[in-house]
Amino acid sequence: MNKIALTLRSILLSAALAGSALAAETVDINAADAATLDRILNGVGPSKAEAIVAHRKQHGAFKSADELAEVKGIGLSTIELNRDRIKIGAGAPAPAPAPAAQPKPQAPAPASH
Repeated sequence: MNKIALTLRSILLSAALAGSALAAETVDINAADAATLDRILNGVGPSKAEAIVAHRKQHGAFKSADELAEVKGIGLSTIELNRDRIKIGAGAPAPAPAPAAQPKPQAPAPASH
């Protein structure tokens, strides 16, 4: 009977350690695609993951996890829930602003004789 109890305890301990290892999976919010964000972040489904990627494309890389709150549907509670899963990589640079329109030079008026 003691061998069975010891075996069960070993199995339960192994399962607990494996579960905590899975919980420690991290994601770089500046590089991950929507499917990866959806899979790793708690409380983030496909539409929120797509919103994170769209925000990143429009505004450039996140500088901190707290900036995720700027994404519609992501609140501070979601960020806190995932703080240990979020990594901040360099990501892509912010999009360059569109150049200002330059007026076209006008041709000189023909000279009259």
